[in-house]
Amino acid sequence: MKKISKMFGKLFAHIGSFFDKWLITPITKLILKLMDLFKNWAKSLDRLSNKKSALLVLSLVLAFITFLIVDRESTVMIDQYAEILYDQPVTAVYNEESYVVEGLPKSVDITLIGQRRHIFLAKQSPSKGVSVDLTGLEPGNHRVTLKYTQRLKSLDYKLDPSTVTVTIYEKVSENRSITYDILHKDSLDSKLSIDDVELDRTDVIIKGAEYKLKQVATVKALLDVNNIANPKAGDITVKDIPLVAYDNDGKIVDVEIVPKTVTANVKISSPSKQIPIKVIPKGSLAFGKSIKSIETNISSITVYGEASAIEKIDQLEVEIDVKGLDSNKDYNVTLKKPKGITELSSKTINVKVTIDNSTSKEFNNISVQSENLESGYVVQGLSEADTSVTVVVKGSKAVVDAIEASDIKAYIDLKGYGEGEHEVEVKVTGNDLKLAYSSKTKRVKVRITKG
Repeated sequence: MKKISKMFGKLFAHIGSFFDKWLITPITKLILKLMDLFKNWAKSLDRLSNKKSALLVLSLVLAFITFLIVDRESTVMIDQYAEILYDQPVTAVYNEESYVVEGLPKSVDITLIGQRRHIFLAKQSPSKGVSVDLTGLEPGNHRVTLKYTQRLKSLDYKLDPSTVTVTIYEKVSENRSITYDILHKDSLDSKLSIDDVELDRTDVIIKGAEYKLKQVATVKALLDVNNIANPKAGDITVKDIPLVAYDNDGKIVDVEIVPKTVTANVKISSPSKQIPIKVIPKGSLAFGKSIKSIETNISSITVYGEASAIEKIDQLEVEIDVKGLDSNKDYNVTLKKPKGITELSSKTINVKVTIDNSTSKEFNNISVQSENLESGYVVQGLSEADTSVTVVVKGSKAVVDAIEASDIKAYIDLKGYGEGEHEVEVKVTGNDLKLAYSSKTKRVKVRITKG
């Protein structure tokens, strides 16, 4: 750049000398001679001609006009100019079947120096680009020079960088098994489910430097749901699925994979099931109040999702908060999708709760059952009082009167209990969730023995 700046400085100095010698000075002398010839002109012109400042201004105006004419007529540009071509690709010449090259930049910047018209022509005309010849180099580190081939010899150029250090490795290969990942699975219609993906091959060849191959932990086919045209239930063939190699940390390893893509048969289904809705009140109502009825605008719903998840679900539970409730209330509840369920036929449900005064009723001799007893053990109550209890049921009179003893279950949870005598809490449940159940006997004594 300093060299170019000096060139421009000298050029402008020459231009200034040129105009001073060949334009300003001759024109000034010409005007003086004209004044001598026309001494009888008007006094005003005579006074003007006697002022050196007026003659100088006039000379400068004429010189400037002359310069504009010369510049306008000029068609040849003789100034030096520089332009940078960014991100020009680099091509390496070597035996790609036998070697791997690292350290070579993918692109460089080229500075072209010369006349504007030459640079313009250079940009319009094709070139062989930037290249480096690695033919004949053995494995190891090498300092190499990049070259830029341009047909116009009137231009100078500079590469950034112009020399680089590259490392050459022998290329080795290994067989690796492949798996698959499904990308953008949430983009699939929520009523559809991908049941299986069958790839057209089970293994591929990976090639590269030996140390790179050791980093490869897995090779995966990346099936992108967005690339499946009009997905619907049935078998769909998806082609050109890219393969990517990963290390143990899930980072991509830059190795050659042969082949680069695979084809897959994708099995799509739309599993569904209609299940009842069960409303579960949570919390204690106001003192002396109970739930007389619970009504919903829909009694069942259709669920969509994974076949295994649908098979396990028998009802959709909907919780409502009735803590402190003392009068009728309507609830608008947003339904939550259980695990593995992708779509529900309804998004919300309306629940109407009717409140009544509470009454109670006792049910005697409800047998105490056991749950979660470890295999190989048996349990028995220490006395008759430890085998059955009296259950108090509270709720709306109409609901309480309709319940039977068979609708009530008293039990003890023996999870974690081993051989010996234990005192265990009694728990009570019933079929009707509008009612409250409790045992008069809070704890019973049992003996656990090996069966």
